Amino acid sequence: VDLVESGGGLVQTGGSLRLSCVASGDSSNSYAMAWFRQAPGQERAFVASATWTGSRLLYADSVKGRFTISRDNAKSTAYLQMNNLKPEDTAVYYCAAPQILSHAYYTGSEYERDYRYWGLGTQVTVSS
Repeated sequence: VDLVESGGGLVQTGGSLRLSCVASGDSSNSYAMAWFRQAPGQERAFVASATWTGSRLLYADSVKGRFTISRDNAKSTAYLQMNNLKPEDTAVYYCAAPQILSHAYYTGSEYERDYRYWGLGTQVTVSS
């Protein structure tokens, strides 16, 4: 599975961005997808995940109420709508997909170890 993120950029505090992640290489397209982020000097951290149907959504506490994950399966694309952005949201944002047919493949997960496929990331910078 190949994942390509886009949509990052520079935005002021309180602004919004929408990230996109296009997936290719798995014809079933029925897997969960997730977003993680890594700020300078910090470990990569979970942001949000969504099952293929969108019936199960998970969010990190730090983004609940501000970020929304969604999917367009016809386009093999996952989105992360980010509103009311804060300087602490500054990070490289990564899209991830689980190992095919693993438990996380169907349910999503907040754990990095459950994801096998990763994009190269897109930079989000929030100025104060």
